[in-house]
Amino acid sequence: MFEKKGLHNELRSIDSRLQDQKNWKNHDLLNQDMKRKNFLINFLDSIDNNEHNFKDIRELLTISHNSNDKNLLNDLKNELITIEKNLTKLHLETLLTGKADSNNSLVEIHSGAGGVESQDWVAILFRMYSRWCDSRGFNTELVDQNVGDDAGYKSLTFKVRGENSYGWLKYENGVHRLVRISPFDSQSRRHTSFASVYCYPEIDNSIEIIISDKDIKVDTFRASGAGGQHVNKTDSAIRITHLPTKISVQCQSSRSQHRNKSLAIEMLKSKLYEKQIIKEEEENKKNRDQKGEIGWGNQIRSYILQPYTMVKDHRTNKQISDTSGVLDGKIDFFLENQLIKFS
Repeated sequence: MFEKKGLHNELRSIDSRLQDQKNWKNHDLLNQDMKRKNFLINFLDSIDNNEHNFKDIRELLTISHNSNDKNLLNDLKNELITIEKNLTKLHLETLLTGKADSNNSLVEIHSGAGGVESQDWVAILFRMYSRWCDSRGFNTELVDQNVGDDAGYKSLTFKVRGENSYGWLKYENGVHRLVRISPFDSQSRRHTSFASVYCYPEIDNSIEIIISDKDIKVDTFRASGAGGQHVNKTDSAIRITHLPTKISVQCQSSRSQHRNKSLAIEMLKSKLYEKQIIKEEEENKKNRDQKGEIGWGNQIRSYILQPYTMVKDHRTNKQISDTSGVLDGKIDFFLENQLIKFS
């Protein structure tokens, strides 16, 4: 499963670069190498520890081959299960090696047709991802919101700060479908709601994306939603359109127009960077073949609450019945399986 020799070779190569004084002026490369070095050291230590534990268990099994000590055999079985889980976790870490996988991420959720039903579904999805982030120790920040007329959101954008957050969430792009008895329907009829999720990487200082002033159009408008009277009475919200690509972003999280513009520029750079990554990936046949499966416009997952309970991912064909757990942020099952399938 793991090519330890190759990892040790990479570690020696990084050490060689770190010792070369000519590279010390490039702080971004230096930071990347230090981060990668620390990852490799911890990763290789984990492999060694699990290999050592496995050898100990194998020896104990040999010694106790004719033993009737059920407690000992049960303990050894549990130890093997733990090792298997550890190795699966390490395997997943090896898949998070994409160009921007280690970056923080920005996630947009947009309601589909259906008014309040779909707008409420956006709020439910936001809560689901927020709970998942909390479980991993990731931080979330609401960057933009367009509050629904009666409930939820017409759309929102939030930032996720945490190790490999983009790598974990990048395959969530697509349409998410909810089937339930509507809490807004006086006749308690079953409704189907849709919302689209779009995740893209936040750029860091090591990535240079140049945007010319002549290539953007900046509009100001009054912020909506929470924030007090000051927010709603001034044109503090910012919308920026990149004219060559028609990519548009908006931000209204701050009372400061200058701060919102700065955040919107960061969001635009991140989207342009993601566009650049996709272009590079399309040159690779493997990723090009997958693109039809993970594209923006496809229905990727269904959350059925009525007449039965099931959450099914339509790309991996994985499903579970614990809908409450999933909507409470327990989505690792789906994230791990799609990472394995598409990597």
